[in-house]
Amino acid sequence: MGTPSPAAPWGGALWALLLATLGCSAGQPLGGESMCTAQPLAKYSITFTGKWSQASFPKQYPLFRPPAQWSSLLGAAHSPDYSLWRKGQYVSNGLRDFAERSEAWALMREMEAAGEKLQSVHGVFSAPAVPSGTGQTSAEFEAHSRHSLVSFVVRIVPSPDWFVGIDSLDLCDGGRWREQVVVDLHPYDAGTDSGFTFSSPKFATVPQDTVTEITASSPSHPANSFYYPRLKSLPPIATVTLARLPHSPRAFPPAPGFGGGGNEVADSLPAPETPLDCEVSLWSSWGLCAGPCGRPGAKSRTRYVRARPANHGAPCPGLEEEAPCVPDNCV
Repeated sequence: MGTPSPAAPWGGALWALLLATLGCSAGQPLGGESMCTAQPLAKYSITFTGKWSQASFPKQYPLFRPPAQWSSLLGAAHSPDYSLWRKGQYVSNGLRDFAERSEAWALMREMEAAGEKLQSVHGVFSAPAVPSGTGQTSAEFEAHSRHSLVSFVVRIVPSPDWFVGIDSLDLCDGGRWREQVVVDLHPYDAGTDSGFTFSSPKFATVPQDTVTEITASSPSHPANSFYYPRLKSLPPIATVTLARLPHSPRAFPPAPGFGGGGNEVADSLPAPETPLDCEVSLWSSWGLCAGPCGRPGAKSRTRYVRARPANHGAPCPGLEEEAPCVPDNCV
């Protein structure tokens, strides 16, 4: 019997190396992102704080039917190959329903399906709605070393399809979990409704647009509820704080519903006062020239206040104007 060939051991070793490589690459993040090497599980609290006050956002501030408030918070811990929402991209049908009507079930099903079929969502979490523009709500969730990103959305109520949220914030920094992250939030337009104001009637955007950030100057239209041309940027309309919780042997909360967490009025520093200049209508047409025959007369035109100034904004200009004229149709 001949001497055994060394090819068999070498072949087995190469095959084992190939399997190990494939196994490792399957857990690698997409897009060349660094892999999280922290301990597999981490538990976090997420606290959403609304800062949508009449002082900070005086223009068209909703006071009734309904007053300014926030929907429930809906989010997920996920891997890099999943996206709940993204600036410059189209929203899903579930997120459209959520952004327009605060209906969360379709969006929850989409997230749960991504977890079951693609293994890209580790867990879905939610927090109760906030019944006023300023207040807090909170929840807890679990992150995994292969699912270290967190995304969430909260709808601005009332609004056409506006929301705030975070897209794919990484809670892992190489070999460790971040202890605390605080992020200022600004409004976004889901691109599915063309309304300009908080209480605009429903008017579908056809074709659907992508997600865009709403700023003090965009959309550049005086009717826009967030249009403050004197500002370089809007003040934060909300903030979110994610804090790592101590490890506990007890089980994590059950599958999310709309319970858990809570909401309360936030004890915080006074809200910044955003100046709102007076807004007036266009001038009306000139009225008839009034005066005796053969003598100079006068005609007038008027305009009205569309938005009164607030927080030391520019005062209203004159609302009536007169000009000399020569009377017609004298008798």
